[in-house]
Amino acid sequence: MPTLARKPRTTTGGRPRRKASKSNERPHTRTQIVWASFLVATALVSGLLALGDRPRPGPMLASVATEAPAADLQPDSAAIEKGRWRSIVIHHSGQPGGTPESIDREHRSYGYASLGYHFLIGNGAGLGDGVVFAGPRWHRQQAGAHVAPRASGLEPTADELNRTGIGICVIGDGNRREFTPRQIRETIALVRRLQWELGIPASAVHLHSSLTDVRSPGEFFPAAAFASAVLD
Repeated sequence: MPTLARKPRTTTGGRPRRKASKSNERPHTRTQIVWASFLVATALVSGLLALGDRPRPGPMLASVATEAPAADLQPDSAAIEKGRWRSIVIHHSGQPGGTPESIDREHRSYGYASLGYHFLIGNGAGLGDGVVFAGPRWHRQQAGAHVAPRASGLEPTADELNRTGIGICVIGDGNRREFTPRQIRETIALVRRLQWELGIPASAVHLHSSLTDVRSPGEFFPAAAFASAVLD
């Protein structure tokens, strides 16, 4: 699944001193990062075996939050336009936490009409850990505002990806720390459900960084495990 492969990035880290006490050990050495990524990937694959070949049952449009969001973030739902949605794009918020309201305010400050993503996945810092929030653009079946401009000549264009692609934002900064296991599990479950319901192939499931020159969803996003978990 080539679209999900991450570009290699250089990572620097200090070498831990042999006789350093536990309190002086550096928490993010290269070895620790490699082992942490391996353990996350292993846990994800093991957990996905419980899902079976088909997505687990449940409402695809669940809009659940630890606290009720503002009224304009829970509009009446339109019928799902199954023939319209042709791809899925995974992002991160780039911030350690957030709520539907805070991200909506940020996007409005950019001049957007509303929250640009179709779905948010919480990490417990604002929106509950693993909580899936369906935003107004999904409820209203509206184009997203989540794919950054692409280089001239690349197809599909960013405009087309925003019109026909479902934007999923995993709250957190994937260039600084790992996402929670529950976040990743729920992200995969949501993607699989959308693929199953809308007929979206694995080749049309992208990380934002595979489409344009951005660092989202970040170096700590478990891209390999995610790629192996989406539906073929």
